[in-house]
Amino acid sequence: MKQYGAEFFGTFWLVLGGCGSAVLAAAFPHVGIGLLGVSCAFGLTVLTMAYTIGHISGCHLNPAVSIGLWAGGRFPANKLAPYIAAQVVGGIVAGGVLYLIASGKAGFDVTAGFASNGYGEHSPGQYSLLAGLVSEVVMTMMFLLVILGATDSRAPQGFAPIAIGLCLTLIHLVSIPVTNTSVNPARSTAVAIYAGDWALAQLWLFWVAPIIGAVLGALIYRFIGAPEAIEVAED
Repeated sequence: MKQYGAEFFGTFWLVLGGCGSAVLAAAFPHVGIGLLGVSCAFGLTVLTMAYTIGHISGCHLNPAVSIGLWAGGRFPANKLAPYIAAQVVGGIVAGGVLYLIASGKAGFDVTAGFASNGYGEHSPGQYSLLAGLVSEVVMTMMFLLVILGATDSRAPQGFAPIAIGLCLTLIHLVSIPVTNTSVNPARSTAVAIYAGDWALAQLWLFWVAPIIGAVLGALIYRFIGAPEAIEVAED
């Protein structure tokens, strides 16, 4: 239960910090943090939580990451469902807290998107469904490669949270204009249920694409990161 609680609070922080920066601070008059600030906020949530709960639950904070770690042979199947449930519920609770804060401002309009992910007319840059699919699959694939590589027992110890946090920052820097960046079904669900309408209608993509990408990343790392592959490369 401690592991599930850690995933709950970790995902709560990711959504509140990441989506909160987008909703409350990105375009704040005169001192808005913009896309760069939002990208850094998402990376910082993972970095801070990795050091806080990494030793308790592994700090997945993301159903796609949990599934990818399972596909990579690093996580037991019997913990997948409770981990994912804890992540989704933690995200939804954070979305509710963010909604209460944001709605305290005059003129607040949740239908404007509420940091939801989207494609087509709901993409920040008006990118197509195909572009959104490719972006989410590839970005999540690379995220899992970094996670698995940085946490490998052969990697320098103690630096994994930095690599993973910076990777998530880079992912957002690249892909916010395409889909508002998901790579995390819990993060997408957390705000979509409050935005409703189109955000819920397009939510399927932000479950399917990250999971596909995570499994691909795990399979690729199992191939390139296997000890025998290292030995062959050294020979």
